[in-house]
Amino acid sequence: MKVLCVAEKPSISKAVSRILSNDSAQTRPTDNKYIKNYCFRSRFQGQDCEVVMTALLGHLMEMDFPDHYRGWRSCAFQDLFDAPIRKAVRADMDALARNLRSEARHADVLFIWTDCDREGENIGWEVAEVCRTARPAIQVRRARFSVVQAPEVLRAWAQPVDLDLRQAMAVEARQELDLRVGAAFTRFQTLHLGAAFAEFQEAPQHAHGRAKSKLLSYGSCQFPTLGFVVYRYLEASRFVSETFWKIEMRLKSPAIGETASDTSDQTVSFAWQKGHVFDDAVAQALYARCFDARGQASARIIRVNSRPTTRRPPLPLTTVEMQRACSTKLRLASDRVMTLAEALYNQGFISYPRTETDEFEPTFPLRDLIGQQTSDPAFGPYAHFLLEDGGFQFPRRGQHNDKAHPPIHPVKSGHALQGDERRIFEFVTRRFLACCSKAAMGQETTVEAHVRDEVFTASGTMILDPAWYRVYPYERWTGRLLPTFRPGDVIVPDVFTIATGKTTAPRLLTEADLISLMDKSGIGTDATIHEHIKKLFERQYAAKEGAAITPTTLGIALIAGYDAMAIGVNLARPNLRAAMERTMVDICSGAKQREQVVRDAVRSYRDVFLQVLNQRRYGRQRRSRLLAVRQTSQPVRVL
Repeated sequence: MKVLCVAEKPSISKAVSRILSNDSAQTRPTDNKYIKNYCFRSRFQGQDCEVVMTALLGHLMEMDFPDHYRGWRSCAFQDLFDAPIRKAVRADMDALARNLRSEARHADVLFIWTDCDREGENIGWEVAEVCRTARPAIQVRRARFSVVQAPEVLRAWAQPVDLDLRQAMAVEARQELDLRVGAAFTRFQTLHLGAAFAEFQEAPQHAHGRAKSKLLSYGSCQFPTLGFVVYRYLEASRFVSETFWKIEMRLKSPAIGETASDTSDQTVSFAWQKGHVFDDAVAQALYARCFDARGQASARIIRVNSRPTTRRPPLPLTTVEMQRACSTKLRLASDRVMTLAEALYNQGFISYPRTETDEFEPTFPLRDLIGQQTSDPAFGPYAHFLLEDGGFQFPRRGQHNDKAHPPIHPVKSGHALQGDERRIFEFVTRRFLACCSKAAMGQETTVEAHVRDEVFTASGTMILDPAWYRVYPYERWTGRLLPTFRPGDVIVPDVFTIATGKTTAPRLLTEADLISLMDKSGIGTDATIHEHIKKLFERQYAAKEGAAITPTTLGIALIAGYDAMAIGVNLARPNLRAAMERTMVDICSGAKQREQVVRDAVRSYRDVFLQVLNQRRYGRQRRSRLLAVRQTSQPVRVL
């Protein structure tokens, strides 16, 4: 028996062949300098076999229109919603396809080792299609694995499964819709909306035809992502600040408990129950009523409540949470985070980094994985505490399980890693150790005081057991003790005054904010969110100003251009794309067929597109609107 194994990346091919061959594989070159064929003998399904292990460089094939549709003025824009589409091997992957066909001619079994997600299933299906042109009867099997470690690789080798064609077809549907919708709207935007700016008068060089200048690309995920950024910017720039008044009460306290974790500020601040008011006269009247006949304001303690409080450990780590947390805590772009996580996975340091699952199965070997970290000087002592000193608790169960991969977790020690790889590994490991910990424990005290009819409250916390906070510095729980108060006590505040303030504009979105909005609204998937954000920067629709994401003048103009059109759907809002994403899930579950989903989505987007085309008669108004936005958006940087 001869088995052809195909991995998605050269690093996985090399690692898996080492494990299956017991490090005895022979290497043969291919016509691509990055791809090698590893040859060895093994046993498969109870038989001795010859194995060839090779690799790809991502997707092998791509969809496109026939040549006579690729010119930017070759057809009406709306014709692209119905134009024929072909899927063929990418020109830059031709050498890899030749290698697959050559090896498949002599193989009995094609064993797919691509990533275990939708894209991986689709890539596996592409490989099968190419190999069947050389060996139509070849048997196709696939490995299910989450970490590149010997036990899991050997288990996947011994327990092959079928390709999940539903997931593969969901990707086919998404690719077709992205092509049709993206091509139609991109050509329209570039040739018509782009005319509002002199620098965008010519059509660009693009996969769908030749032209001369910069394109204004459209993507059904990219545009709602831009919408989040632009609408937040406009909300902030149009914000009108208001003055408010509030009553402040503070009490200086002598030595408030030396066991408090922060005793540097021994002033107790009481919060006014009304918060603040927007009328100076009202504030002054309420303030004046707080004083007695002698002109003194005194506070009477009405109640003191003390109760135990806990802080639960974090949930197991998902892809979206990793991107969001690392963007905020490590100051790394989400695209960079995913690149680093992928590299760590390929080297066998962490599990597969694309997962929606936030719960571990009851049989998952958590203690074994914790034991792998006991030698690390950074968090080894805490790992030892979990195993030997009673600190371990089975992780909380979240509400998501994609049934494909466990939550992201460390697989082996990474003490020798350096730079950003080490930072990502350390975050993943500390998160894993934290989620395997007991809850942090504290004692919370709340004091209610009345100054005549006005109510004020103060609170403090004594941390009894920091638990998982000891290993997870990305979040803090700071204790602050209160002095001893008893109901009936009367205190004279050291500070009792009226303060003024101003309401502040909503802050611009950070990358972490944007990730959260996209995830909540169903824009993109855990594996693609970072790509859509990166695309905004590449297209110069938005830019980073420190941690904030700011739309460029071009980005604002595009959104304003569509807002000026009287169409029934706002393309910059997530509704249309989110509905499409839900239908991809329906394909995966078998509730809908690919053809039905594509047909319905094409109809929806075509209807919207025809409404957009009908608005061209208002081109002069739209141009004025775009130019007005450009002239009044001085804070926005034009790249």
